[in-house]
Amino acid sequence: MVAVKLQGLGMIRAFLLLLLLGMSALCSGATGTRRANTSLDQRGHRHKHPGHLSLHRHRQHSGKEGQVLHRSKRGWVWNQFFVIEEYTGPDPVLVGRLHSDVDLGDGNIKYILSGEGAGTIFVIDDKTGNIHATKTLDREEQAQYTLTAQAVARDTNKPLEPPSEFIVKVQDINDNPPEFLHGPYYARVPEMSNVGTSVMQVTATDADDPTYGNSARLVYSILQGQPYFSVEPQTGIIRTALPNMDREARQEYDVVIQAKDMGGHMGGLSGTTEVKITLTDVNDNPPKFPQSVYPMSVSEDKVPGEEVGRLKAKDPDLGDNGLVNYRLVDGDGMGMFELSTDSETREAVIKLKKPVDFETKRSYTLKVEGSNPHVDPQFLAWGPYKDEATIKISVEDADEPPVFVAPSYTFEVEENAPQGTLVGRVHAKDTDVANNPVRYMIPRYTDVEQFFSINSEDGMITTTRPLDREALAWHNISVSATEIGGHHQDTKVRVNIRVKDVNDNPPEFASNNEVLMCESVAPGKVIETVSAVDKDERTHRQHFTFSLAPEVAHNHNFSLKDNRDSTASIYVLRKGFSRLTQDVFYLPVEINDNGFPALSSTNTLTIRVCSCDSKDTILSCNVEPYVLPAGLSTGALIAILACIVILLVIVVLFVALRRQKKEPLIVFEEEDIRENIITYDDEGGGEEDTEAFDIATLQNPDGANGFLPRKDIKPELQYPIRPGDRPAANSVDVDDFIKTRIAEADSDPTAPPYDSIQIYGYEGRGSLAGSLSSLESVTTESDLDYDYLQSWGPRFKKLADLYGTKDCCVNDVDDGEDS
Repeated sequence: MVAVKLQGLGMIRAFLLLLLLGMSALCSGATGTRRANTSLDQRGHRHKHPGHLSLHRHRQHSGKEGQVLHRSKRGWVWNQFFVIEEYTGPDPVLVGRLHSDVDLGDGNIKYILSGEGAGTIFVIDDKTGNIHATKTLDREEQAQYTLTAQAVARDTNKPLEPPSEFIVKVQDINDNPPEFLHGPYYARVPEMSNVGTSVMQVTATDADDPTYGNSARLVYSILQGQPYFSVEPQTGIIRTALPNMDREARQEYDVVIQAKDMGGHMGGLSGTTEVKITLTDVNDNPPKFPQSVYPMSVSEDKVPGEEVGRLKAKDPDLGDNGLVNYRLVDGDGMGMFELSTDSETREAVIKLKKPVDFETKRSYTLKVEGSNPHVDPQFLAWGPYKDEATIKISVEDADEPPVFVAPSYTFEVEENAPQGTLVGRVHAKDTDVANNPVRYMIPRYTDVEQFFSINSEDGMITTTRPLDREALAWHNISVSATEIGGHHQDTKVRVNIRVKDVNDNPPEFASNNEVLMCESVAPGKVIETVSAVDKDERTHRQHFTFSLAPEVAHNHNFSLKDNRDSTASIYVLRKGFSRLTQDVFYLPVEINDNGFPALSSTNTLTIRVCSCDSKDTILSCNVEPYVLPAGLSTGALIAILACIVILLVIVVLFVALRRQKKEPLIVFEEEDIRENIITYDDEGGGEEDTEAFDIATLQNPDGANGFLPRKDIKPELQYPIRPGDRPAANSVDVDDFIKTRIAEADSDPTAPPYDSIQIYGYEGRGSLAGSLSSLESVTTESDLDYDYLQSWGPRFKKLADLYGTKDCCVNDVDDGEDS
C-alpha cells in the first residue's frame, strides 16, 4: 500500500503531530487485545485532524478450523497535506511524499498524480513520489485542492495499489488588511445627547481565514474625533463621549475609525474609514429680541393697512424649533395698530389699523412678545422660551387735505325753481396747524349739463336753470375742496340733490288703445273701463276724476260713469250701430287730478265699430265696400276672372311690342355688319379725327343693291329704288349716296318727317370706299369732279373754292396730255 509521509520543510508543527501519532500507535500495539483467530498489526502515523483513514486489505484465505488468519502489514494513509500560501522562495515547495509498501526501491514502481491542479500547480516525481507546488498559492482564491495518487508498474502501467485520495490545504498567513466596504459613513445624532448615546456601528472585513490564528480577529479604535466620540473595540459601535454637545457651537465632526487584525497586536494589519457625524437640532434655545426698545414712526396721512415697521426675535434653532410667534400684549396703541408675521422672513410686521392724527395724539407704545410654539419637554427647565420688547411709535405731522364736516350731503330743491335758487351748503376745513383757507368747486364730469354752481369761498350750491323732476329726479354730484397754499391737496365729497315734485303734468289715459265695439251691442253695456296716469310723483291720496267733454256731454251714443277709484266706465246709450254708416267714433274725455294746483286734460277715446258673430266675437273691424245683399253669382265671378285674363294678355302683348321697338334701326341680311353708323348733331373732327367710323360701312352690299330696311318701324310696303338713282357699286361719290338716301326717305311713307345727315370723318386704309380726305386726293390721280360742292350751300363754299377750280385745272391738263 501507498503510505503518505509529510516531509515539508519548516513544518515543525506537522512533525510534532506525526511524532505524537507514532507514539500512540506503538502504545496501542503493545497493549492491544489479541484475539484467538485474528492478529492485527497496524503501523502508520496520525495527524492532528485524522480525517478519513483508508485501509486497503488483502483477500483473506480461510484454512482449517483453528488456523490463525494472517493479515499483511498495512500503514495508515494520510489524506491531508499542508502548504503555506504566498510562498515566494526560489525552489518549488515540497508538499509531501508518496511511498508504497510494495516499492522495493528498484525503480519498478511509478507514481501517478491526478486531480485539481495536478500537472500545473502540483507535480510528482514518478520515481520517488515527492510532490512539489510549482506556483504561489493564495488561500483567498482557493483554500484546498483534492488530489488522487496511485502506484503502477512502470513497465506495464498495471496498478499495484488502489487509488488513494488526499487533500492539500493552503495554510493561511496574515496577508490581507481589514477593509471597510461601505465607507465613508455619515451619521446624525441629536445635540445635547447624553454620554454613551449610540451614533452608529461600523464593520470591517478581513479576507484571511478566521478559523486559523488571529489573522482575521479585528479590534476597532478611534484615531480622530476624541474626546467627543468613542468606539467599542470589539463591535465597532460609535458612541458620544462628551455631554451637552451644542449644535449652535459646532455642527459637524469628522471621526476616523481604525480596524486592526491580529487582535490589535504588534505586526497586525489595519484599515481606516471616515465617519462624518452631524449634530441635529433640538429646541434648546429660547427666542431673544436683539433690542429691548424699538423706535418707529408713522405719518398721519398713512391709510389703514400700511406697514409701520418690523422687528424679529432671533432663535438659533432650526426648522420648527426656531419658529417664533408674535403677539401684542400691552400698550396704548393696541387699538390703533395690528401685528402680523411675514411667512418668508419670520418677522413681526406692525401695520396701521386705524388712521392716526398728529393733532390728536403724537405717540403710542406697544409691547410685543415672541415665543416658541414647539417646546421640547426634555429642555423645559432651560426656559422660558419667550421674550418681550417695547415699541415706541411717534406720529409725524403731514400736510393733509381739507376735511368735510359731513361724509356726504343730501339736499332738496323744488322742480321748476328759478335760476339761482339755493340748494344747500357744504363745509370743509383744514385740520393742519396752518389752517389754510379752502376753495370749493364742482368737477364738471359729475355735473356734465351744469345744472348747479357753487360759491368757491363759502360752498353755497345754487341752480343754474329750472329743474324737471320727470326728466331727472336725483342729481348726484361731487364737490371738491382744495386748501389755498401748501401742496394744494384736495378732497371730494358726495352731494345728492333730490328734485321735489310739483304738480306740473296733467293726467292722461293710461293706454291709447282703440275700443272695439260690436255693431249689435246692446244699450247700457260697458264697452270699456279707462284709467289715467300722471307723470308727477304719485302720492297715497292721489286720485283722478273723469267726465265727458262739454261738447259731447249730451251725445246720444255713449255716456261715462266715474267709478271714484281713478277709473271710469264707458256705456252705450243706443243700438243699431253700422259700419257702413259710421265705423269710428271719437269720444273726448276730461281727466282731473287732485294736485295743487289741480290740472286737467282732455283725451280722446277712439271707438271702432266691428262686425261680430252671434256670440259677440269680433270678426272684422276693417272698412268694407258696399256690396249687394244677394252677393255674386257663379257666372259673375267667371266673367270677372275672364276680364282679368284678357287684361293680362293685353299687357303682355304691349310689353312685347315695346321690346320690338327697341331693336336697331337697320337690319342687315345675313348679319353682314361691319361698322355701326352713329348719328351726330355736330361737325366731325376732320382728318385728325381718328376715333370716327370707317366709311366702308357705306358700301355694304344691301345698300348697293338699293335695299335699306329700317328698324325703328317695320314698313308694310316696300318701294323699289329706281335704277337710275342707284350709285355704282364701287362709287365713292358722297353726293350720289346722299341723294339716294334722300330719295329713299322721301318715298318711304313710314320714315320720320325729318332728314338725317351722317357725317363721317374717319379715313380708312384699304377700304372699298376709298378716302374722303381732300389732302390725299390732291396727291393722287383722282378723276372725281368736285364741282358739285358749289351746290351744297354756304357751308361747303370754302371746300368748293379749294377743290373745285383746282380739280378743273388738273382735269384740263390731263385732257391736254391725253390729246
